[in-house]
Amino acid sequence: MSNALDLEEQEQLDQLKHFWKTWGNLISWVLIAVLGSYAAWNGYQYWQRTQAVKASALYDEVDRAVASGDLARVERSLADMKDKFGSTQFAQQAALLAAKTLQSQGKPDAARAALLWVAETAADEAYRDVARLRLAGMQLDVKGYDEALKQLSSSFTPAMAGLAADLRGDVLQAKGQSDLAVSAYQQAWTQLADTPDYRRLVQAKLNALGADPQSSVERKK
Repeated sequence: MSNALDLEEQEQLDQLKHFWKTWGNLISWVLIAVLGSYAAWNGYQYWQRTQAVKASALYDEVDRAVASGDLARVERSLADMKDKFGSTQFAQQAALLAAKTLQSQGKPDAARAALLWVAETAADEAYRDVARLRLAGMQLDVKGYDEALKQLSSSFTPAMAGLAADLRGDVLQAKGQSDLAVSAYQQAWTQLADTPDYRRLVQAKLNALGADPQSSVERKK
């Protein structure tokens, strides 16, 4: 009986050796790949958390510079933020914040550069849209109508589309293209259905141009 068990165990051992000889290397490499991927994922998560903490601290520096009104410090801290943490949302927030101060303190070129950076690089569509709207508004103020329309020609998220259409109407009206302005305002009026106060402002613009958005909606029906 004992010999039979020994033979059975030896046979199982031989089978195991054969299996490992055939598949051992493959199994080892699969395990290495899985464990390596897991370690890399953990490392990436740690790196992201570390970057977020550092970016947050540098954003606070931009915020303090803005609060102090020190424009040189604002530009310097924003440059550091863009250089070190340009892919983070903190950097885009910092650029929008800095641009507001730079514009109000008489540095429109630096403000436009900050906004253009957000418009061209932001991964978050909301930040991108805000930057484009503010850029278009700045161009409208200096009669840069074509540049303003260029910023407004791209697609906007639903939350910002009505604002973009309204601003496009302002630009077209300033260019003397009243018919196109009416069309833009009507689009804005339709898209701003959930913001009645702003919608009334757009309706006033339409009425001033001799257009009634309610009549336009009824004709379409």
